[in-house]
Amino acid sequence: MAKNKVSEYSATAANNTDIGGINIAEGCAPSGINNAIRELMAQLKDMQSGTDGDNFTVGGNLSVTGTASGTTASFGDSTTKFATTAFVQAALAAVYPVGSIYTNASSSTNPGTLLGFGTWVAFGAGRVMVGLDAGNAAFDTAEETGGSANAIVVSHTHTITDPGHFHTYDKASNKISYDPGSETFNSHTTTNTSTNTTGITIDSAGSSGTNANLQPYIVVYMWKRTA
Repeated sequence: MAKNKVSEYSATAANNTDIGGINIAEGCAPSGINNAIRELMAQLKDMQSGTDGDNFTVGGNLSVTGTASGTTASFGDSTTKFATTAFVQAALAAVYPVGSIYTNASSSTNPGTLLGFGTWVAFGAGRVMVGLDAGNAAFDTAEETGGSANAIVVSHTHTITDPGHFHTYDKASNKISYDPGSETFNSHTTTNTSTNTTGITIDSAGSSGTNANLQPYIVVYMWKRTA
């Protein structure tokens, strides 16, 4: 089989008896050697320019110097061109447009330094985020704030005042006796006590509201992209 590109060469030297159809086996014509060298140079040029359609595999480390050509021209290009730093940053910038929130659980470094683009400001100190709800006045505007870390039933006292009351009891007023049987009956009248008012205080209830109305939370660094 004619060996027309590098991928068709054999790793066994003895099997490489032609190049591009030119005989280079033992006993070949002397002119074949010159033609073979020219064919090899042409194939290497095709490989360098990418016109031979060959895949290129690197077994070790690949080091590239200079400016790469044929790189991805713009974000959204799905070809197999090299991705430059500018392309990667463009992709990240599309993920984090102006107004986006970036969070990090351990690093306090500004995202402008970490990501290499944008202007970022610290955001939401001491607050958690909640989704916008157009039907609820408390949550119907972006970046609206509200709530309190201390809004619980705090220590307080209830006071009850008795407006006045009385008790009734029976009091004997007359004694009537008759025979036979010697029974004795008393007639009775009802008497009220005087009206009294009494202040009654119930023990205090509740506890301190300081930081006692917080949902379970975890602290992270947050920034908002402003430019």
